[in-house]
Amino acid sequence: MATEETTDRAGTGAGGEGVRKRTRTAWMGADHPRYKWVALTNTTLGILLATINSSIVLISLPGIFTGIRLDPLQPANVSYLLWMLMGYMLVTAVLVVALGRLGDMWGRVRIYNAGFLIFTVTSVILSLDPFQGAGGALWLIGWRIAQAVGGAMLMANSAAILTDAFPARQRGMALGVNMVAGIAGSFLGLVLGGALVTWNWRSVFWVNVPIGVIGTVWAYKSLHETGVRTPGRMDWWGNLTFAVGLTALLAGITYGIQPYGGHTMGWTNPWVLAGLIGGVAVLALFCVIETKVAEPMFPLRLFRDAAFAGGNLAALLGSIARGGLQFMLIIWLQGIWLPLHGYDYADTPLWAGIYMLPLTVGFLVAGPVSGYLSDKYGARLFAAAGFVVMAGSFAGLLALPTDFAYGLFALLAFLNGLGGGLFAAPNTSIIMSSVPAEARGAASGMRATFQNAGMVLSMGVFFSLMVAGLSGSLPQTLTSGLTAQGVPADAAHAVAGLPPVGVLFAAFLGYNPIQHLLGGTILGGLPPDNAAHLTGREFFPNLISQPFHDGLVVVFSLAIAMSLAAAAASLIRGRGGR
Repeated sequence: MATEETTDRAGTGAGGEGVRKRTRTAWMGADHPRYKWVALTNTTLGILLATINSSIVLISLPGIFTGIRLDPLQPANVSYLLWMLMGYMLVTAVLVVALGRLGDMWGRVRIYNAGFLIFTVTSVILSLDPFQGAGGALWLIGWRIAQAVGGAMLMANSAAILTDAFPARQRGMALGVNMVAGIAGSFLGLVLGGALVTWNWRSVFWVNVPIGVIGTVWAYKSLHETGVRTPGRMDWWGNLTFAVGLTALLAGITYGIQPYGGHTMGWTNPWVLAGLIGGVAVLALFCVIETKVAEPMFPLRLFRDAAFAGGNLAALLGSIARGGLQFMLIIWLQGIWLPLHGYDYADTPLWAGIYMLPLTVGFLVAGPVSGYLSDKYGARLFAAAGFVVMAGSFAGLLALPTDFAYGLFALLAFLNGLGGGLFAAPNTSIIMSSVPAEARGAASGMRATFQNAGMVLSMGVFFSLMVAGLSGSLPQTLTSGLTAQGVPADAAHAVAGLPPVGVLFAAFLGYNPIQHLLGGTILGGLPPDNAAHLTGREFFPNLISQPFHDGLVVVFSLAIAMSLAAAAASLIRGRGGR
């Protein structure tokens, strides 16, 4: 294959110019008119793979834990459950900025391609888990963390590659396709995981392999460096303090939802407090370091541009609200609505993913259209409008009864997805267009950090709010409901005194909560009709409907407030009115 190098001028900022190298390849060089579409399709495949993988495991957890013969709801095993849920997102949140900076220094395509390769290899290793019990869980957690490194490489550099490849007049459309694929992937994974895990839990990881192999070979053959590279030194102290501080903070939030010392949650746990306070302190030290070093990994100077700062604030708030919605809708469908409508608990993970498809359709409809229109008419109005639509959909969901008519639920879910799709591309365009070309890798990593950190925060925030809402009414409701079916008073009080997070996790994982809470000994001592009624499809959903709705009021009210605040942040203009 013949190649030649040419030198041309590339923008390094708003109106600025800088020299960059391009490699011209006979069949599809970086300056070929169709190259930008190759970059778009490959990076979209990479982002789709990375985000599907985060939710495909989430919905498959019951089958995975059954496959490795470990009960995730036993108190000693809850940590395995939490790390399986949150480890991938936590690691990507920590690493994307550093990997974006490496992309600026060594080449965005080089880091991106390596990410595809790492992701594919770790998928093979995950599917070969040779252990059972705690050993099997640790194998999966450890290699999921390694896989997250590959996912972070993909996330950190995809938007920067597209920003380099596309002219400003088409950038919103390209970023829209890429971003919506990423967001939709988190919901498509729910359906795919639910379907695959019923066949074989290892297939959840096998499915990544052929796609990963194709994407890796394609990326290495077709993608070329088109952006400005800024060789420099790695900011090791900045990387270390950022990784330690953010990991401590997010891990503290994750463990804060676990019970501790007779409390329903663990916010008084000394280790949780140490993680929260210590994490904030180390991140403050990180900010000081970044102002002192010559080549920071997290260029804080970028936040002097109000558009960049406002765009990232909106991305963080939107990610928290969207993540909370995903968790709450899964619990709502799996714990209440689907059993009431005749679905066995074991089948609810798959059907929850299917019934949430209108949310994904909304993203897919609005994202590319919004990106195209925002290129023509400006990004801010579309970004803000998307959040207003999301706030309206949260208000509509808040008004639904727990046993809703599906048509109305589907419409509100579609509107929520539509709002997210309206917002995604314009927000990314605002962020990426407000930075100089040599900082696009770091800026892309920062944006991904805020999004991934928001997903981890959403679990801590919304689970805590839901537990707080349930704590007031659930114990009394459980006690009266169980004793009415002949459960001895002491056993009923013991079950009612268990932390509500156990009930939430049981519903979230597709277990029958009452069967799990009471156990075979108590159920075996009851009349058969009573035991059958307690473990049937209607007893628990009817029992928890009102307490759950009390929690939803708190959760969705905060989501509305966050969405409106994000809409306001999206309207902030940067230098020169951009």
